[in-house]
Amino acid sequence: MSSPNRDFGVLETHLRNSRSSSRKILVPYITGGLTGWIDAIRSAAANGADAVEIGIPFSDPVMDGPVIQQASEKALRDGATPTSIFHELRSVDVRIPLIVMCYYNTVFRAGHERFANNLLDAGVVAAIIPDLPLEESSEWCAAADKTGIETIMLAAPTAPDARLPRVVARARGFVYAVGLLGVTGERSELATTAISMATRLKSVTDVPVLVGVGVSNAAQAQQACAVADGVIQGASVVRRLLDNGPDAVGKYVAEVRSAIDQPIVVAR
Repeated sequence: MSSPNRDFGVLETHLRNSRSSSRKILVPYITGGLTGWIDAIRSAAANGADAVEIGIPFSDPVMDGPVIQQASEKALRDGATPTSIFHELRSVDVRIPLIVMCYYNTVFRAGHERFANNLLDAGVVAAIIPDLPLEESSEWCAAADKTGIETIMLAAPTAPDARLPRVVARARGFVYAVGLLGVTGERSELATTAISMATRLKSVTDVPVLVGVGVSNAAQAQQACAVADGVIQGASVVRRLLDNGPDAVGKYVAEVRSAIDQPIVVAR
């Protein structure tokens, strides 16, 4: 198992402290620029989120399914831009880490150092860039490290065992265990690959491991947390924001929080 000889950033320190206190980690995803999105962040934080992932709307969100695509399209139609989202984030007064998820085109167009500094100025501590492969990430990672932005790396079910140590060695904040092959969206059952991916990663790293993509409700979050350190939930959160507003996000986060706080019963 890897044991990184490095200083931990704000996010990773926070998540490691949560894990040390036997608290499972909950990270809801909220599309930036939607009506009520800032209040949704506050509501999530007030109801037990350990961090919040904010998506920057993009015209071709290749990792995202219908719900988050719809949210991105709506936010873009309403005039959301990376600049407007960063500006609004400066007003967020929650006391949990904020993470940005975006596609590499957004980073590249801004420039690596400029984008990293924009995140820092907005109060963001970490970034997820799902379409930037490990082998091509060095320039961004150098700029992010220099600025103090933690780069969260993704590990997919198709990754061979020999690749995982290289992924986790570069990961900061947490390792994103992609739960299944496909795009984000709600499913009726947690994929078996979610558990196996978390198990594989936990065997090679002590960086917190969170499962995302296909974790669709409180019961599935609890199931994933039997192995993983926590979960990321996107489509199920964004759907509630679209349909019923920020208060519905807080109510759902509280429901998931309650479920993953329950003692885990191991079947015999």
